[in-house]
Amino acid sequence: MKYIAGFFRFWYDFIVGDDWRIAAGVVTAIGLTALIAHRDIDAWWLMVFSVIAVLIGSVRRGAR
Repeated sequence: MKYIAGFFRFWYDFIVGDDWRIAAGVVTAIGLTALIAHRDIDAWWLMVFSVIAVLIGSVRRGAR
């Protein structure tokens, strides 16, 4: 059981890392992109703007 808990702790630390907001932003962006692409609409642009928005938000929080 200890190995399973360690495995999930590793993946949590690897994905979420220091800031859960970045992980949530990426998951939201992937979900919205998949939803739009499922409707046969080109959605590549959404990921670009989402990554830029998450990066700007992260830098602003770090600068404070």
